[in-house]
Amino acid sequence: MGCFPAFFDSVPTISLHDPLAAFLGVSDDGIMTYCYADAVKLAGHSCPTVAGAYLMVRKGLALLYADRLPERGGVEVHMRDNRERGTTGVVAAIATLLTGAAPETGFGGIGTTHRFARRDLLQFDAPIDGMLALRRRDTGRGVVVDMDSAGVPPARDMLTLLPRAVTGQANESEQARFGALWQERVERMLIEHADDPALVHAREWDAVRQ
Repeated sequence: MGCFPAFFDSVPTISLHDPLAAFLGVSDDGIMTYCYADAVKLAGHSCPTVAGAYLMVRKGLALLYADRLPERGGVEVHMRDNRERGTTGVVAAIATLLTGAAPETGFGGIGTTHRFARRDLLQFDAPIDGMLALRRRDTGRGVVVDMDSAGVPPARDMLTLLPRAVTGQANESEQARFGALWQERVERMLIEHADDPALVHAREWDAVRQ
């Protein structure tokens, strides 16, 4: 069985209270803690997009809930782009994992009141100035979150290694070097720059007016 890079264990975790988990007896207190490895398992890979999505949701939840645990299922996720564009689908999938917010295919809730529903809490084509926005369902408060991965540039060797790896021309040592440098950049994003506003920045969102 393979193992993940050692730095995964040092990435900040994200804890939330999930009332549905408590209701169904998953845990007595309903607290769910997610780590970066969970996002990697969902996406099937570790890259700046997956790392950035993880950090954006972490940042947005921290701003919305301050010193209390975020409520999983209590947050709407609004994506700026449509679901087919670029890496929007990957970012949205990570947001769903962490917040519970789902598109039309999500959990419809329990009973005639649709208690604990998560369906349609994830929306695309939102008129926002950022990659995604989070909005609390109870208070209506929202934040727009964006990422600029240029603040954590790849290693210089990637200029020659990337095209060779992508086209399948890299030899064994070059491929190993490529993978190591790829994850080294992800590590810097998640460890050294996890709270760097130059990488992930957020601002208040007047969700009512959108």
